[in-house]
Amino acid sequence: MTNPIKLIISREYVTRVKKKSFIVMTFLTPLLVVGAYALIIYLNVSAVTQSQKNIMVWDESNVFYNTFKSTDNYKFTYIFPDDLEDAKKKFLSSNNDLLLCIPKTKVIVPESANIFSKEEVGIGVNTFIKSLMKKDVERMKLESSGVSEEVIKSINTEIKLDTFKISETGDEEKSYPEIKMALAFIFSIMIYFFVFMFGSQVQRGVIEEKTNRVIEVMVSTAKPYQLMAGKIIGIALVGLTQFVLWIVFSVLLIAIATPILSGLMSTTPDVTQISQMASGIDLESITANFEGNEDVLYIIESIKSINFTVILYTFLFFFIFGYFFYASLFAAIGAVVDNETDTQQFMLPITIPLIISIATLQIVIENPNGSLAFWLSMIPFTSPITMMTRIPFGIAWWEVILSCSILIISVVGAIWISAKIYRIGILMYGKKATYKDLWKWIKN
Repeated sequence: MTNPIKLIISREYVTRVKKKSFIVMTFLTPLLVVGAYALIIYLNVSAVTQSQKNIMVWDESNVFYNTFKSTDNYKFTYIFPDDLEDAKKKFLSSNNDLLLCIPKTKVIVPESANIFSKEEVGIGVNTFIKSLMKKDVERMKLESSGVSEEVIKSINTEIKLDTFKISETGDEEKSYPEIKMALAFIFSIMIYFFVFMFGSQVQRGVIEEKTNRVIEVMVSTAKPYQLMAGKIIGIALVGLTQFVLWIVFSVLLIAIATPILSGLMSTTPDVTQISQMASGIDLESITANFEGNEDVLYIIESIKSINFTVILYTFLFFFIFGYFFYASLFAAIGAVVDNETDTQQFMLPITIPLIISIATLQIVIENPNGSLAFWLSMIPFTSPITMMTRIPFGIAWWEVILSCSILIISVVGAIWISAKIYRIGILMYGKKATYKDLWKWIKN
């Protein structure tokens, strides 16, 4: 690496890292994410403890008196009025929130009811009451047809479906599609987000320097391709620095917030406990604690089955090279325009492949070994996102290596093409470039 590139990288990195916006967002983003996470938990807990509804029940049909039993969220009180008007009067003079009236009908089992309230009724209480009545109505209909309660209980079955992947040698490996789908979404969206965020920073930086005529001074000390390479690498290092700091601060904040949200607000968390939580989770001890709870054990087993080392390494590769590929194109666009409003005509061909990658996420997840998934993971415009969608599902290594090789070659080609455009575009002012102009610059 030549000295001019080192100087440009250092300049880009130091000036951006020292900006107040970088410092504020580096510390504020994890705080906002963890704060939002804590607020959601707090609001949900508060909603459960503070949203108890007192419901008066008048069952004129005399069928549902054993149906409605009080819970933490709903307290039921049965009344025996003379008629509906009397029930309404008792309700209005009480502190109850709702009045549930089940009228007498000509059929043996009523299938309708009315709710009266002093305020608007949420969907939750409606759904809860309907589910209780539905279960009892179905049971009574079955019993009237000669089906006993024991038979009804015996037919209530939950199906446990385990998935196994069989290799060519006949070896079986248990598969957990839910956790793989979640990882595919998370890592794909992260690459999409960071490529756009840091790639646009390269574009804005080039436009700003071109507009302020700073670029003319810089060209006198370094070659155009050195300026572009230094800017791309410098901003990449800024992005990686911010990304790592976000992870570190988020882990620390979660480690501190978790015991507080677990009901330990009255005691100060022990430093040793916090450090242990921050350093990782002992899945073996957690598994032992939840022995017998199949749902929790399934989640733990699914997490243990994932090779996070492979996923993280491939994520870093596609994140870095995907960024270099798109950042070079963003730099070329920034060089041929005088302001951000003129970038739209050139941005569309670049953004469409990224949008296609996100739009086909569900299709790729449903069929990670299909032809569409394969070709999208080979095309460099879509491979950073699509390949990260496929990797959690355990695709063939030759496909990963082929995709990585194509992306590396494409990055070199994109930098070479963008450098040719950048070389001429950064010194042009007052004239809107066309695709025809770009083609001439590339051929020269």
